Amino acid sequence: QVQLAESGGGLVQPGGSLSLSCVASGSIFHIVAMAWYRQAPGKERELVASRTSGGNSEYADSVKGRFTISRINGGNAIDLQMNSLVPEDTAVYYCNMRGYVTSTKWDDYWGQGTQVTVSS
Repeated sequence: QVQLAESGGGLVQPGGSLSLSCVASGSIFHIVAMAWYRQAPGKERELVASRTSGGNSEYADSVKGRFTISRINGGNAIDLQMNSLVPEDTAVYYCNMRGYVTSTKWDDYWGQGTQVTVSS
């Protein structure tokens, strides 16, 4: 089984910074991509940032230039460095992994979510 462990959420003031981490563990044959999504109350879940094993990154327009996603620890983990945070960034952030558990079977896997609150 694949497990995604998230950490780093918390309360931060507007203009501040926060870093999230997600570590994938279990029987993983190959990771295609890892990403961070977020969901605010009453809103749809949205992609924040993603990074493929090939090194391509994608960001939501609302966070472009402020957030940076990185693949670390041999590729089984990602960090999300969040700078210049604004209250609109407040949401539950979910780690996502798209990967193969065998040479032919792939799926999307999700973490439990970590709360990020940006408030004075």
